[in-house]
Amino acid sequence: MYGRNLQEAIDAAGSPINLLWVPDAKAWTVPVVPPEYRGWAQEQVAWRETVALFDLSYHMFNSFIVGPDAVKLLSEVSANNYEKFAIGQAKQFIPVAYDGNIITDGILLRNDTNSFTLAGPPASHTWVGYHARTGGYDVEVTTEPDASVRKEGDPSLFRFQIQGPAAMEVMERALGGPAPEVKFFHSAFVDIDGKRVRALRHGMAGQAGFELIGDYADYDAVKDALVAAGTPNDLQLVGGMAYFTNGVESGWIPTPTPAIYTDPKLRDYRESISEFSFEGKRPLSGSYFSENIEDYYLSPWELGYGRSIHLDHEFIGRDALAAARETATRKRVTIEFNREDVARVLGADLGYFNTYARLRIEDSHGLQGMTYWTTRISPLDRVLALSIVDASAATPGTEVEVVYGSHPGAGTASDADLGFERIRGIVQPSPYDQYARTQYRANTPAQV
Repeated sequence: MYGRNLQEAIDAAGSPINLLWVPDAKAWTVPVVPPEYRGWAQEQVAWRETVALFDLSYHMFNSFIVGPDAVKLLSEVSANNYEKFAIGQAKQFIPVAYDGNIITDGILLRNDTNSFTLAGPPASHTWVGYHARTGGYDVEVTTEPDASVRKEGDPSLFRFQIQGPAAMEVMERALGGPAPEVKFFHSAFVDIDGKRVRALRHGMAGQAGFELIGDYADYDAVKDALVAAGTPNDLQLVGGMAYFTNGVESGWIPTPTPAIYTDPKLRDYRESISEFSFEGKRPLSGSYFSENIEDYYLSPWELGYGRSIHLDHEFIGRDALAAARETATRKRVTIEFNREDVARVLGADLGYFNTYARLRIEDSHGLQGMTYWTTRISPLDRVLALSIVDASAATPGTEVEVVYGSHPGAGTASDADLGFERIRGIVQPSPYDQYARTQYRANTPAQV
C-alpha cells in the first residue's frame, strides 16, 4: 500500500468529513472516451429520439469472482437472492455494512455456476475483495481498476450500450436477424461480425436496448460493426460529457457515500484501504454540510432497491437492513428546477451543467433532503436533480427550494446563512423518464 491507510488518514484529518470535504469539488469525468463527438446536447437527443452508442469500457472497475465458494462469499456480503440467480442473469449488487446502509452498488453478472463478474464503482469491489481475502473462502477475486487508475494496458472486456427507439432495428441489422428475446437483466450470446458477444438487456439511459460485453481484443471489430449497422438510423456515438448525464432520468444514484467510516467493527477494513482509494478521495461538497459522515449514508430501501433485497439468508448487515424497512422513510425523487431561477442563478445561456454536489433541499418546514446528481437535459431545456427527500416532501408536485452554493466545511455551522442563492423546484417521480418508469422493467420478475 502506498502512503497511509484510510484509518490513518481519517485520524490525521480529525474526522471522516474533514478528510472528504472539498468545497467546489469538480465532477469526475470518463477516461479515454472523448468528451464529445457531435456535441453533448445532440448526443442527449440521440438516445431519446433515434439511437445512441455508449462506450463503458474504461470508467468502471471489473472484478472476476471465480471458485467453489463464489456464491457463498457473495451471499454473505450482500442482500441479493442467490437462490434465484440464473446463469446469464445480472443483478443490482447490494452490499451493506453492519448498520444496514449501502457500501455502493454495482452490476453482478453470473457467467457460470461458480463464476461472476462485478462491474461498477470501486467501493463494492473493495468490499468483496477484502472479505474474499479474510473470510477463508475457496475463491479467487481478480479486480481490474478503471483506466484512470490502471494507467496502462487494456481492460479484459469491452462494454457498449446501444439505446434508443431505433436500438432494436440496429441490433437486428448488426446480427443479420432478430435480436434475442431476453428479459430485463438477462442475457444471451450473439454473433457480431464473427465475434462472440454477450447481449444483456440493460442500459444506463433507461431506454430500449442492450449492453454488449465481450473480449477487449474484439473491441474495434464489434464497434465498427455497430456503427455500420447504425448508419441508416444516424447512430450517434456518445462522449463522456453526455454519458455522465444519462442516469439522472433513469433514477440511478451512482456513488452514495460508503457506510464504512465510523463503525469500530470496520476498523480493520479501513486499515486495509489506501488513503488514495475511492473511499479516501471521492470528495463531498455542496450547500448541505454535516460534521457527521453518517448523515450522508443511504439505505438500499431509500435508493429504491427494495424489490431486489432478499432477507431470507444471513449476510453482513442483515438485521439492521431488515429493521430499516420501517425506519428508512426517505424517498428517491427528481427535482425539476424552475427555468427562471436557473437563468438567474446559473446563467441565461447555460450550456453543459453536471454536478454531484450535495445541495440542501428545503421547504417552509425547513430541511427536507439533498441532491445527489444535478444535470442539464438539453432536449427538455431542464435542469434536473436526482435527490433523496423526507417522505413528507416526496409527493409529485411538492414545491421546494434548492440551496445553491458550496459550504466551506468545518468551522462554519451547517445551517449558517451564507447568502447562497435559492432555486425553486418541483418534486417529480424517479425515474423521471416515463419509459424508464413504466416500461423499462416491464417483463422483470417480482424479485431480481
